[in-house]
Amino acid sequence: MTSVGIRASPAGPQPRDGLRRTLRAMVHSPPVIPRILGLVALCALVSLGAARPAFGADGLHLVLTPSQKPTDLMATGDEFGKVITTLTGIPVRVTVASDYAAVIEALRNRTADLAFVHPGGYVLASREAKATIMVRNLWHGKSSFTSRIYVRRESGLKTLEELRGKTMAFIDPASSSGYIYPMVLLIQRGLVKNRDPKTFFREVVFAGAHDAGMRALLNSHVDALASFDMAREQYLSDPAERERIVVVAETPEIPEAGIAARDGLDAATFAKVRAALLQIRAPAYAALLKRLYEIDGFAPADDRDYDPVRAAIELLGVRPR
Repeated sequence: MTSVGIRASPAGPQPRDGLRRTLRAMVHSPPVIPRILGLVALCALVSLGAARPAFGADGLHLVLTPSQKPTDLMATGDEFGKVITTLTGIPVRVTVASDYAAVIEALRNRTADLAFVHPGGYVLASREAKATIMVRNLWHGKSSFTSRIYVRRESGLKTLEELRGKTMAFIDPASSSGYIYPMVLLIQRGLVKNRDPKTFFREVVFAGAHDAGMRALLNSHVDALASFDMAREQYLSDPAERERIVVVAETPEIPEAGIAARDGLDAATFAKVRAALLQIRAPAYAALLKRLYEIDGFAPADDRDYDPVRAAIELLGVRPR
C-alpha cells in the first residue's frame, strides 16, 4: 500500500539506590536541606521535560508503507516530507519500511513518529503500539475502497469456486485489500477452512507490493491476485494489458489508509502536523500526491472508522510478525 531505525540514546540518571544513599547521608546536615530540596525539585522538572519530548533532535521521522517500488517511493517521500516541514516548521525525515510489519514495529518502538498505514496496519498499530490515526487518505474522491480478486481473461475462470487448486497471490499478511478482506470473503463463502488459504489453493505466495502482484498475474506466474479495486488501472497503463485482467469477486467497502502518530507524540505537535496534512491537496500538490500513493489529499479521521477492519482482523486472528 528501508528498514527503519532510530535508537534513542539512553538518559544517564544515577541509580535510584545511589541517589537514596546520597540524600540519606546529607539529610542530617540541616543547612543543606533547603539546597537538597531545591536540587530534587530541579531534577524532577528536568526529568519531566525530558520524558516527553515533542520530537527528536533531528525532527520527526515519517515511515512510508512499501506498497510500490521503494526507490521511487523514497524520492517522492523526501519531497512530501519537505512540504510538511515548510507548513509546520518542523524538520521531517522520511524512510520506506522493509515491509508492512516493519511499519508497526517502528511505531511500537517509537523509532518512527508518524507512519503511512493501510487500514489493517493501523488497527494492528493501534492495538500493538497504541498509535492514533491522524488523517485518512482521499483516493479518487473517496475515503473508502474495496478488495478485488483478479484473474487473466484467457484463463476462463469466472467464479471464486473455480480457483480451488490454483495458485493465489496475496500482497502481505497485514494488507487489508491484499489479504485480510479477501481472506474473510473466502472464509465466509466456506472455501477456506481453519484460516488457512492452503485448504483451498494449491499454492499461496505473497508478492510484497501491489504492482509486483499485478505483474505476476499478467505474466502467468500465478492464477489469481488479491489487490485493491483500482490496482488494474493504476499499475497497467497499456489498455491491451488491462483488457487481459478481469475480476471474479469483490469485498465490502474498506476505510481508506492514512497517517498515524506514535503513542506519546505531544498534542501540540499532533495538531500542528494534522492541520498541515489537511492543507496538502489539489491543485497545489496534485502531482506530488499522485506520485506518492495516487491519492487526492487527506480528510479528518477517527479511530472508530476502523472498527469494521478490527472485526475482520479478529476473525482472521492476525498478529504482527
